Amino acid sequence: MHSPGPQTIPPETLLLAYRSGIFPMADGREDPEIFYVEPRNRAIVPLDRFHCSRSLAKVLRQERFTVTCDLAFERVIAACAEPRPDHPETWISRRIEASYCMLHNVGHAHSIEVWSDDDLVGGLYGVGFDGVFCGESMFSRVPNASKVALAWLVAAMRKARMRLLDCQFMTEHLESMGAVEVSQARYLALLGSAQGSRSSWAQAVGEEGLAEGLGVGAGALSLPEGFALLLEDGDATGASSPGKRIAQDLIQTS
Repeated sequence: MHSPGPQTIPPETLLLAYRSGIFPMADGREDPEIFYVEPRNRAIVPLDRFHCSRSLAKVLRQERFTVTCDLAFERVIAACAEPRPDHPETWISRRIEASYCMLHNVGHAHSIEVWSDDDLVGGLYGVGFDGVFCGESMFSRVPNASKVALAWLVAAMRKARMRLLDCQFMTEHLESMGAVEVSQARYLALLGSAQGSRSSWAQAVGEEGLAEGLGVGAGALSLPEGFALLLEDGDATGASSPGKRIAQDLIQTS
């Protein structure tokens, strides 16, 4: 007989958590228990202040990688859960992994994949709803692969008129790419406004001058829809990939 799979978190429970500003973690890969986290401070990436370095722009223009969306979600989250030298134990338990795969199946968890030929060399995954994307984890098996994934994520969110890119915890890597830290109270205001109207969003961010940088816009599309628009841009310019245009747009707003 097959052993039963891990008990999953219902998709509606996961979505309610993210809409409320909290998210689940575990103490280890095999840990069946989860706990919900509400950080004191949150890292966000203002969509019009993403820092695209010259070296990253060069990689994007050269189109060294093929980038896809939602083509290999299960492989991406499994790769993110693999042990790393600086993190030998992952917080992505098998229960969390199975739960996010279910959330992906109902259209609210997405992945960006970075390929070198047929090899998956980098990527990221997270939760998307309304104008919000909550990045969960990323991985890279070759230099620049995770940076390329993040650049494509930002470009796709901008195409989709999404508003808030939540990165949860600040790292040096994220800070170097334009992430800023806000209080949890501030984050909750931004989160609530991103799920509401344009006027409430502008009111929430106006006093700190972040309305433009966080991508104010009405009628946000989903991340896959924004990604499809990026590919259409590439076709319109006669290119197989819009890497050159992404590099140009991100450099202009860095």
